[in-house]
This record gives sequence, C-alpha cells and structure tokens, in this order.
Amino acid sequence: MSGERILIVDDNAASSKLARVLLQRDGYEVQTAADAEDALRVLPAFEPRAILMDIQLPGMDGLTLTRRLRTDAATKDIVILAMTACATKSDEAVALAAGCDGYMAKPIDVRSLPGLVAHHLVARRAAP
Repeated sequence: MSGERILIVDDNAASSKLARVLLQRDGYEVQTAADAEDALRVLPAFEPRAILMDIQLPGMDGLTLTRRLRTDAATKDIVILAMTACATKSDEAVALAAGCDGYMAKPIDVRSLPGLVAHHLVARRAAP
C-alpha cells in the first residue's frame, strides 16, 4: 500500500496530526483538511484512495460530505472510514448507512490504524 494517497478530514489538529504521522510512517502520502469545504478543495488535485472522515465537522458534517462524495462519479469509489468520539453501535450504523466503508472510534488506536486502512484498501481493490 506504500505510496497510496490518504486524505484526513478532521477539525481536531492533534487527532489529524497523529493519524498523519502514523500513516506517513507506513509509507502513505497524506494530506489533511480541517473541514468539508477544505476537503472539497483538496480532493480534485490530490485524488486520494482513502479518506479518514471525522463525523463531527464544523459546517457540513462528515456524513453529509460522505453522501455527497458517493453521488459523484469522480469520488464514489474512494474508501471512506468514519472517525468519531461518539462511538456507539447506532453511530456506526448511521455512518455505514451514509456510505462509509468502515468506522473507528477516537481517540485513534495507534496500533490498529495503519492495518485498518490497509485492510479497507485491499478489500476495495478486490471488490468486483
């Protein structure tokens, strides 16, 4: 998976930095965006294979952005992993229903994040 592009959309600078450092250490090319509007500006040029999407963003929330990305031919196949501090089974179900491929609770589990991202990238590549 080395060299794959990942966009982190998170308004929490510390959380975003931690995820960026972990993923860069595993060889991913990482860009960050602080909100949905910033993400929409970055997406066309960066063309990520995966997005780590905070659910609670200022302005447009992460689920609304996910739904929007799923309806656009240019972004519909990007792996989207929801991240949230509100980690209940119902939150997970809502995120998956919105079009997220996976779900992770915050604070980020530093041991499992790179493996989780790699798993979803491989799964998406293998999907028909």
